Amino acid sequence: MFDYDSELARHHERLMEALDVRAGDRVLDIGCGTGRTTRDAARAASPGTALGIDVSGPMLARARREAEAEGLSNAAFTQGDAQDQAFAPEHFTLAVSRFGTMFFSDPAAAFANIGRALRPGARFVQLVWQAAERQEWHTAIRAALSGGPASPAPAPAAGDPFTLADPQVAAGVLTAAGFTGVDVVDVREPVHYGPDAERALAAVLQLRMAREWLTGLDAASGERALDRLRGTLDAHDTGDGVWFDSRAWLVVARRM
Repeated sequence: MFDYDSELARHHERLMEALDVRAGDRVLDIGCGTGRTTRDAARAASPGTALGIDVSGPMLARARREAEAEGLSNAAFTQGDAQDQAFAPEHFTLAVSRFGTMFFSDPAAAFANIGRALRPGARFVQLVWQAAERQEWHTAIRAALSGGPASPAPAPAAGDPFTLADPQVAAGVLTAAGFTGVDVVDVREPVHYGPDAERALAAVLQLRMAREWLTGLDAASGERALDRLRGTLDAHDTGDGVWFDSRAWLVVARRM
């Protein structure tokens, strides 16, 4: 299982600072994965609660194990899609997502559904990726695997990690869904793929984009691609881990 918590450690700090969970909050964590954000929110919200939702059963199983190990009885997890999940209306006082909202097949419907679950005036704080060409992790890895400069990325399609890369698009969808006061802040933090190049290679090969680039290559071409990738990872090994530059938007809005 890819370790998104390690990859996004720097982003997580920025997100939790902006989230500003208060005691008694009821927090909804969208696309919670293995639950790091949910658990941190639960700790800060006590005696309030935090609910994480994700489509991945294996990730949620790990999230529940971690919460139990940490003694967080106020953290809960449910498997489902926040786009159409039947949340209790106007129940949550705060919503958060760490790179979990870009994959909705219908963002307008998803944000409207999330909005109905929030109390009037509740904040919705999310991190989303900026455009693909602003992500060194994306361009450098693609170039290594393809054997040349990364070609221009196609326009984002449904399910693409860059569907909310345009701040005007994100603000427009949120406004149409009943949110107001949309604020977008540039966040530039590196992503971490491992303590050294070999372990970073194992991590990167779990990513969908790496698997897609390698699919269909013959054995010799695949080995050359892996050699180039090893070289790229070596070049990004700082001695304190393998890091790539990245850019995100911190998007904050309020439910009307």
